[in-house]
Amino acid sequence: MSENMIAVCGLDCAGCPLLKASLGDAQAAEILAGWWKSEGWLAEGEGAAEILARGPHCLGCRGDRASHWSANCWILQCCVDDEGLASCHECDDFACERLVEWAARNEHYAAALERLRSMREGIA
Repeated sequence: MSENMIAVCGLDCAGCPLLKASLGDAQAAEILAGWWKSEGWLAEGEGAAEILARGPHCLGCRGDRASHWSANCWILQCCVDDEGLASCHECDDFACERLVEWAARNEHYAAALERLRSMREGIA
């Protein structure tokens, strides 16, 4: 797994449908279509083609912030903007209470925190 494909929060971007759709993957865009419809981001009759036509959605935390899925992500802002770090695992305050609370919200976030812990052990 390439560290460049790991978000600052520890999420693994390599398998993310948002990233894949941003790179033109029609199958990933199809996966996103149901979710986007449920959120009201696609009109009736729209689908993967419209997702692909709208351009980049996210190229990861190390990509252009203008095309980042969540450019206002509090973790991205804290880690990169405020602390000047490449990843949360580099922070002196790792794992901060806010990050631990975030990780408790779902299994993907919990796995991300564990990934960061593993990364931290590798630099200690």
